[in-house]
Amino acid sequence: MFTASIPGFGTLSLAHLVLDYNGTLAGDGALVPGVAERLSALAGIMTVHVVTADTFGTVAQALSGLPASVTVLSPGPEDAAKLAFVRSLGAAATACVGNGKNDRLMLREAALGLAVIGAEGACLDAILAADAVFTDIHDALDVFSKPGRLVATLRT
Repeated sequence: MFTASIPGFGTLSLAHLVLDYNGTLAGDGALVPGVAERLSALAGIMTVHVVTADTFGTVAQALSGLPASVTVLSPGPEDAAKLAFVRSLGAAATACVGNGKNDRLMLREAALGLAVIGAEGACLDAILAADAVFTDIHDALDVFSKPGRLVATLRT
């Protein structure tokens, strides 16, 4: 479990990490270098979940062998499906990372929502729904091993 006490924000006790795939962990369907190692390390702290529409059809192969569950969404309102997934885990014990419009509801609902502005960009709605915004997925994932960064960013 990841825990952090952030003045004015509250105490986080996170058992789950929910991640978008394309545009967040991957660019054009390919896992960003360095992400696999971070996901493996984070799996020792939290249960790692990847929830995606799998635009390029590559998520299963890219994450094969990694300690992460993969959920490929059925066609339909992806934002609602991601929100329902987070609620099923318990939003109060979940952190989410994403970049797209279909991530905004889960970012807002989670105890901690992190938006990533990568090569694909990020939807303004996702950025506004997040608690913190990063320009690199590595930095977003590293806050779980360096919680002082979250304290510095989110404290009042």
